[in-house]
Amino acid sequence: MTITFINLPVRDLLSAAEFYRALGFTTGHTEPDGDSMVLTVSDNTRLLLHVRSAFEAYTGVPTSDPATSREVIVGLSAESRERVDELVDRAVVAGGESLGVGSTNGPMYMRGFRDLDGHQWSFLHLAG
Repeated sequence: MTITFINLPVRDLLSAAEFYRALGFTTGHTEPDGDSMVLTVSDNTRLLLHVRSAFEAYTGVPTSDPATSREVIVGLSAESRERVDELVDRAVVAGGESLGVGSTNGPMYMRGFRDLDGHQWSFLHLAG
């Protein structure tokens, strides 16, 4: 089985973890140094949150500012259009920023948001 690991720098580890728990991600464990935390998104996906200084030490370069630049957009699938809307609505209630109404492109329905640190995410459903 292949597991995907999404690593993100955050300003406040506990607030970021609380935000993602509101989306249904489950807390795995905090690293012994207290600067990183692992959350389970699904059986095959983990989200690793790192305080910015730990992320920079790990990567060896400064982090970019998500308010002025975009390095990646994280997209996750959902089982229905309704679930896409539910997840984005939950993100907004938890303090995230909606990127507007959902959009349809052929069989794909997608809706996006930015998390507490400005990282851009989208949930999408592929009808099929």
